Amino acid sequence: MVDRIQTLIELALQEDIGSGDITTEAIFGTAPISKKGIIGAKEPLVVAGLEIARRVFLMVDEKIIWKELCREGESVPQGGAIAKVSGSLQSLLKAERTALNFLQHLSGIATLARTFVEKVKKYPVQILDTRKTTPGMRALEKHAVRAGGGKNHRLGLYDRFLIKDNHLKGCSLAEAIGKAKAKNKNKVSIEVEIESIDQIEEAIGAGVDILLLDNFSPRDLKKAVAQVAGRAKTEASGGINFDNMVDYAKSGVDFISIGALTHSAPAVDISMEIG
Repeated sequence: MVDRIQTLIELALQEDIGSGDITTEAIFGTAPISKKGIIGAKEPLVVAGLEIARRVFLMVDEKIIWKELCREGESVPQGGAIAKVSGSLQSLLKAERTALNFLQHLSGIATLARTFVEKVKKYPVQILDTRKTTPGMRALEKHAVRAGGGKNHRLGLYDRFLIKDNHLKGCSLAEAIGKAKAKNKNKVSIEVEIESIDQIEEAIGAGVDILLLDNFSPRDLKKAVAQVAGRAKTEASGGINFDNMVDYAKSGVDFISIGALTHSAPAVDISMEIG
């Protein structure tokens, strides 16, 4: 994962700096000018991405001094300080936008995740993310979900079986589960997408670990959870948003997965002020 993140930073810096920061070079030249900058929140947020922001600055200039003024996953008020950077003004300006882009995006995800988690904190349900992530950014975005108090669903196609409707075009539900169990050398969870209550007994009888109850209404979800009666874990997805999620949480479901945590989280407003 470290190598992939390193490559991601390199690509982002090359995209922004290209052949050079012509504005900074024209105004200040190449002789280093020592300055300090404060990275701060322009709105209330949950911070995520401190480490990758630090690495951006140090990749531009290893002499930059980075000091965190809050912790990963901490709530920061509007006007609150996030980090302090010290070093060459030219280097600070070259790294600024790329570092803030990562920090704003990841903190946006953490902030949104926190609002969902807090909304249902009185219920015994966990909020999960999905694979609906920005290509190349999955590890970072899923880290941001955790920083906001959410939990990660599978990281990819390799760490959990998830049998969906398109997998059942050529075999029955029980047959698909049986084949997954036969190939489950690493003993990972086997989950199956359920689109109607009629499929529950077949799936449980075949030995599934988790039932993904897709596009169920809160009323039907409650009936399904009651029918499962703890014989498997239950997950709700599809059509769930901030306004109706409490109705789903009341059903007793174990997990609620929210694709919007990563694919629709708005970036938060963070800036760097040079002093």
